[in-house]
Amino acid sequence: MIRHIRERRWCRRPMPFCKRQNRRAAALLLAPSLAGVAVFYLLPFAEVLRRSFTDAMGRRFVGLTNYQTVLNNDAFRLAAANTAKFVGICIPLLLALSLILALLVRATGPQRGKGFRSLFLLPMVIPVASIVLLWKVLFADSGLMNTALGAAGIPPIDFMGSDAAFWILIVTYLWKNSGYDMILWIAGLDRIPAAQYEAAAVDGANAWQMFRAITWPGLRPTLGITALLSLINSFKVFREAYLVAGAYPHPSMYLLQHLFNNWFLNLELGRITAAAILVVLALLACGSIGLAVRRFQRRNQP
Repeated sequence: MIRHIRERRWCRRPMPFCKRQNRRAAALLLAPSLAGVAVFYLLPFAEVLRRSFTDAMGRRFVGLTNYQTVLNNDAFRLAAANTAKFVGICIPLLLALSLILALLVRATGPQRGKGFRSLFLLPMVIPVASIVLLWKVLFADSGLMNTALGAAGIPPIDFMGSDAAFWILIVTYLWKNSGYDMILWIAGLDRIPAAQYEAAAVDGANAWQMFRAITWPGLRPTLGITALLSLINSFKVFREAYLVAGAYPHPSMYLLQHLFNNWFLNLELGRITAAAILVVLALLACGSIGLAVRRFQRRNQP
């Protein structure tokens, strides 16, 4: 009885007081996480921003000299162009391929879909060293691909020393990450109520009409997180490229990771920090454009 009276007294307190209590509780709960983010992310980023305006030792202020040097550097232009091309090709292809795989898994049923899903998740557990060995076995000058081409009467191709290296890198990225994105799409498909498909089937809708009116609108929340994780994973492909072709691969697959690695080995910290800030600004600009487009679409929805 006393507990019930106390609860009633608490409920009778003014709402602003309750809001202040909730804000204090939220601040206390978030304080450890915010402190960790500040110490391990914000403060280092602030130091990178500061050093981008100083010399290599971080002592003398040089203004925009580092940024001018980076923008006028041919290696940075090549790496930035290759990275943008790689991301621009890989992300749409990966999203489309993984969505098709997710739809196939759902269409094949729970039993067959389990084996199909495991098949495409297998590349995620393969060590990088094994992938590098597979590259060398397939695409070396005397590898399996050139052996097969020679048997067909086609002259051998220098896969790692020509523009074909870039497309090999793309195929490797798609092969390794399609299973991960497929799982994300499947999670998004599970959120769509089955009753909507049943109602559409009763109304005579075909598969394409169901996908356009039910599946795709229901997957829009999943699209953003899947695209973001795919973008993050695209920067991890550097390991395979570095172990196969070294610090200076063919120009078609020379990415920003190669550039940062080479500049770090040469202790060109001013260039590295300035280039890192430029990359962050480019990513923020792309993210802002994506949010603006998404808000515009929401406003124009009927």
